[in-house]
Amino acid sequence: MVRPDYGTYGRHVAVDAWGIEPHRIYEANELAHQMVQAAEASGATVLSFQAKQFEPQGATVLVLLSESHMSIHTYPEKGFAALDCYACGETVDPQAAIEAMLRVLRPAETSKVQIIRGTGPLFVTEPGTAGRTGMDFLRQFN
Repeated sequence: MVRPDYGTYGRHVAVDAWGIEPHRIYEANELAHQMVQAAEASGATVLSFQAKQFEPQGATVLVLLSESHMSIHTYPEKGFAALDCYACGETVDPQAAIEAMLRVLRPAETSKVQIIRGTGPLFVTEPGTAGRTGMDFLRQFN
């Protein structure tokens, strides 16, 4: 059952990306700069970020948003990155943030899911299916 009375609707987009040139996912501070730009392009309000460079390689970047969060975890030696963006409400488009990052990373292959959250049982869709009118989309299942 959809619970629009909760007022906690959000979309969580998660992506696994393979075939990325290692130099694109190696440097934590550069990734942080790109993540902040991607989050702002989606309409999100960036509160802060944390970037961690791992040795001998790899990075994790967490971007704290007023609307929730965005993250990336990289494995340059494998050409792989795991990204996600969760945004509460309907004003921020997490798919736009993820797509902005994918344009920077240029992976050869991706696997994406979108999870509708905060409305009752988790609802997994293809990214963009629920779009900005996600609550209207979900109401058809009541």
